[in-house]
Amino acid sequence: MSEADIFAQLDALLAQRRAADPQASYTASLYAGGIEAITAKVAEESAEVIEAATQTATADDRAHLIHEVADLWFHCMVLLQAGGASTMDVQTELARRFGVSGFEEKAARPAR
Repeated sequence: MSEADIFAQLDALLAQRRAADPQASYTASLYAGGIEAITAKVAEESAEVIEAATQTATADDRAHLIHEVADLWFHCMVLLQAGGASTMDVQTELARRFGVSGFEEKAARPAR
């Protein structure tokens, strides 16, 4: 699997897994659990990233942080797919923001 297009490959795989048997696929079981199951997993993985980030003194600690961020990103990708979006949508949004001050971008957001 090429690292250059891993997000596109994962998007395609995650889309396929939506139709898979939840008994045979972890990802399909997340979809079957609905948004509640997926967001619970995202929350769990977020906490693990925060915990790992506080322990980055050694190369092993950094590897653990990378592992946990990969878990979080994966579950965020599942969440995106469940909502009918993909990493390409996130890339498009990041490209739109590129070169814009974070303060300016936040100030330009419509009120909710």
